Amino acid sequence: MTIRELSEQREKQVLSPYASLSCESQGRDRPEPQCDMRTDYQRDRDRILHSKAFRRMNDKTQVFLAAQGDHYRTRLTHTLEVSQIARTIAKALRLNEDLTEAIALGHDLGHTPFGHSGERALNRCCPNGFRHSEQSVRVVEKLEKNGRGLNLTREVRDGILNHQTAGKPKTLEGQVVRLSDKLAYIHHDMDDAMRAGVISEDDIPITLRIVLGDTNADRLNTMVYDVIHNSLGKKTVAMSPKIGEAMMNLRKLMFTDVYTSPLVRAEEAKAVRMLGELFTHYCDHPMEMSEESIQFMQQGESVEQVACDYISGMTDQYCIHKYNTIFVLQGWKVL
Repeated sequence: MTIRELSEQREKQVLSPYASLSCESQGRDRPEPQCDMRTDYQRDRDRILHSKAFRRMNDKTQVFLAAQGDHYRTRLTHTLEVSQIARTIAKALRLNEDLTEAIALGHDLGHTPFGHSGERALNRCCPNGFRHSEQSVRVVEKLEKNGRGLNLTREVRDGILNHQTAGKPKTLEGQVVRLSDKLAYIHHDMDDAMRAGVISEDDIPITLRIVLGDTNADRLNTMVYDVIHNSLGKKTVAMSPKIGEAMMNLRKLMFTDVYTSPLVRAEEAKAVRMLGELFTHYCDHPMEMSEESIQFMQQGESVEQVACDYISGMTDQYCIHKYNTIFVLQGWKVL
């Protein structure tokens, strides 16, 4: 018996009846030989972790554009915090941690530079709109490995696609990630906002602090604890009505006091204009995009779609570099 088969057998013995078993996966679009050591979901996790898109998240904005300081979250650190929260919940509920981790690590692979400002910019430009959850699936199905994609299992791709509030994941592991994403960004965005002086504990209504806790750490612990105890032995993963309502009110506070604050929005107009001008430029000059992008066009992809893929994959700094190279007057020297 292989190590993988032993792992699959252990899943059957240990996991909840509602967990997703690796041996019962719906599989991949392109069938592959099984690995002797790793289950399908473990292989998916590793493929995401070693992808180029995953590494690029290290230099993509979470909330604060061009933040001055080493402690503000990036898209990558957000992803790691989502993964840790999701694994904690999945382990307590006896769900499949490997599937949970794979979904969590891949859920934001398609996010743009400059956070949601970049997403809004590309949504205005692209003929079919732009949603980072759909782009994340496009990354793993098409864009990675020169058009071959990562060939992930259907369960992982479903969780990535449905990780936002309106999504309806088919697995409980996907439901865990969808909730963990909210808990993570509410927690760490508030922590970053307090560090930046945008908000303080005194700005949080006493009614919310009584229910959730007096510190960021207390509030996160309360919400994670509630998800676990409200979901044990059930076919769905959800918060209790009381804690869920408090969490949504805290989320509303973040939107009114943080995400739309002058400090957070200060650079947004510049980022939106930058991405819009880059999109127009690359549609007019498609051969200036990467070799991979040119290959996609040769395979029949529209120039608009390829420009959207190319720009959304950029890091913040690379985007600024390309913009300066194209639009800012460069100094010259006599040879």
